[in-house]
Amino acid sequence: MAAPRSPTRIAPPLSSSGRLSLSMVAALFVLGISGSRAEVVTIFAAASTTNALNEVAESYAASDSSGQKVRPVFAATSTLAMQISKGAPAHLFLAANPAWMDYLVERHAIRPDSRRDLLGNRLVLIAPAGSRLQIAIEPGLPLVEALAGGRLAIGDPAHVPAGIYAKAALERLGVWHAVAPRTAQAANVRAALALVDRGEAAAGIVYQSDVAVGRRTRVVAVFPASSHPPITYQVALVAGSNLPEAKRFYHFLLGPEAGAIFRRHGFLTLTPGS
Repeated sequence: MAAPRSPTRIAPPLSSSGRLSLSMVAALFVLGISGSRAEVVTIFAAASTTNALNEVAESYAASDSSGQKVRPVFAATSTLAMQISKGAPAHLFLAANPAWMDYLVERHAIRPDSRRDLLGNRLVLIAPAGSRLQIAIEPGLPLVEALAGGRLAIGDPAHVPAGIYAKAALERLGVWHAVAPRTAQAANVRAALALVDRGEAAAGIVYQSDVAVGRRTRVVAVFPASSHPPITYQVALVAGSNLPEAKRFYHFLLGPEAGAIFRRHGFLTLTPGS
């Protein structure tokens, strides 16, 4: 397999501490903090991959003659990376930002030789389905005016990958400083999506792959790829994870069956043969 491309560093981690989401707490309670159960493969994954990765895990379990189970744990990439660095019981990590993989490489918490570019994505501006908001993505776009006193939901740009990309795009377009006071900054991209879906924000910036999840949202416009760094998801085995089943699922993620599922959910696939 070809060596992975060097990742684009978007922003270094700004903090060495993080909080577990409620779903992660529940998952770790089941697993037991002291160690992982050999019969279950645990993958910590970016919240934006929730629907796609759940389907991939189901497909893998159905195709594996041993009935191998995979347990995904979803949260913001930053939160998951910090928990892995503290010894949380994961076998694999699927990150939405290469900078957080760098963070774990520096702490010897993942196996660098297993690090691969897996997925790509697009950044989109969304609004509630009943909204009349219309705007073209171009330099100096009148986004504050388009919000009409409402908020723009984004992931927290201090550490959430989707928020980092959103801030980068708005800076490139020359409107970040005007828009920043009108942002509602969420703990992860799915939380930002939920704010728009519930009508609590006038608009939001999320990944294209999130759009199908929002039942009451619509895409207003797609951000040009040139307006932000490449959106790259990487996967790697966690250091010390020698579970053969984890390696099998890792290779399944890189393969054509998983690739087809990810594409159906709006992702781009970056692995040759997927």
